[in-house]
Amino acid sequence: MFRSMRSDIQAVFDNDPAARSVFEVVFTYSGLHAVWAHRVAHWLFRHKWLTVARIVSQISRFMTGIEIHPGARIGKRLFIDHGMGVVIGETCEIGDDVVLYQGVTLGGNGKEKGKRHPTIGNNVFISSGAKIIGSFRIGDNSKIGANAVVLSEVPPNSTVVGYKARIVKRDGVSLSKLDNDKLPDPLIETLNSMDKQIRELKAEVERLQGELQRSNGGIGQYESKSV
Repeated sequence: MFRSMRSDIQAVFDNDPAARSVFEVVFTYSGLHAVWAHRVAHWLFRHKWLTVARIVSQISRFMTGIEIHPGARIGKRLFIDHGMGVVIGETCEIGDDVVLYQGVTLGGNGKEKGKRHPTIGNNVFISSGAKIIGSFRIGDNSKIGANAVVLSEVPPNSTVVGYKARIVKRDGVSLSKLDNDKLPDPLIETLNSMDKQIRELKAEVERLQGELQRSNGGIGQYESKSV
């Protein structure tokens, strides 16, 4: 148990440059507290103390803002940074050396029984606000972009972004026209498209106004000659 706790603490130092001391990490890192509380709740869950396990998990949720179902299986050195709003479902399985940021959801998509939550491989990085919904696997060494919505399996060594999430890099090779590690920003793309359309519409309005003015001018000249 103490070896596991030491590795959890070391994971904080490995992933967070702001960590200064063991004392600070142990007493102020809510992600670490949530992981330790889950280990207790999971032990109770496996020994059929189901209600007690849920009470422990709910106390942890109240104290940390991180909800981990007691049935979830979590590997070694899970690091949850700024973990407020993280939700991990009952049948979720998480490998070793995984990093989660705030607002991540590892959830199910329905009321079916059995395995209904994702399986996260080893050394996976999941950015803020990402939603991984359903029973499928996220391959080892993969990266999930911020606010991505992942609804299908992700191969190992991949980078996925967007809604619905798409693979933009696999095995270090870009699968799109992106430059190296730059991730597409759907908001920027939408704003650029709107700006282009607005400029085109403005040009069309100016053209129509010019034609209308020329037409009105021609009518005025014809009326003045008639008079």
